[in-house]
Amino acid sequence: MGLLLILALTSTLIVSNVNNRTVVLEEAVSSSKSDISKEEQRRVDLFNNLADSVKSYNNHESETLKAVTEARKQADKGNTHEAMKSLNVVVEKYPDLKAQSNYSQINKEFSVTENRLANYRESYNSSVKSYNRYVRSFFPKIVLNMTGYEKQDYKYLDFHVDNKDARDLF
Repeated sequence: MGLLLILALTSTLIVSNVNNRTVVLEEAVSSSKSDISKEEQRRVDLFNNLADSVKSYNNHESETLKAVTEARKQADKGNTHEAMKSLNVVVEKYPDLKAQSNYSQINKEFSVTENRLANYRESYNSSVKSYNRYVRSFFPKIVLNMTGYEKQDYKYLDFHVDNKDARDLF
């Protein structure tokens, strides 16, 4: 009787440990995904600030205003890469704009954001890798199958995915 009790208690602890570890790994993936989403929103906001900076500097040019407005629409749709290309064309026409402190600061922030996004994507991919490795491991796989656990299907992210493409993966 005592041996049965010890066996039942041990089994319960093992199942609980496997389930808890799985939850921790799922939460790590969710947290990484959230970091990416927040940084992508920051990127769009920075782009809009950058566009405002260009627009205010070149307020007298209707062609510039039209180009900036079009670029902003692209950014709001999540296509910040294309929007930056369009905005850079405008900036090339006005070399003095690059020296404007507001423009320069926002442009630096934009670069920092891109680097952070790359780091967050790397963290996300690492979390997905850890999760996938764990739930496919021999013993956890058996325990999770016995408890009816359904494995999550997380996809890896590219490091240079544009906003819109990254959202499609979630």
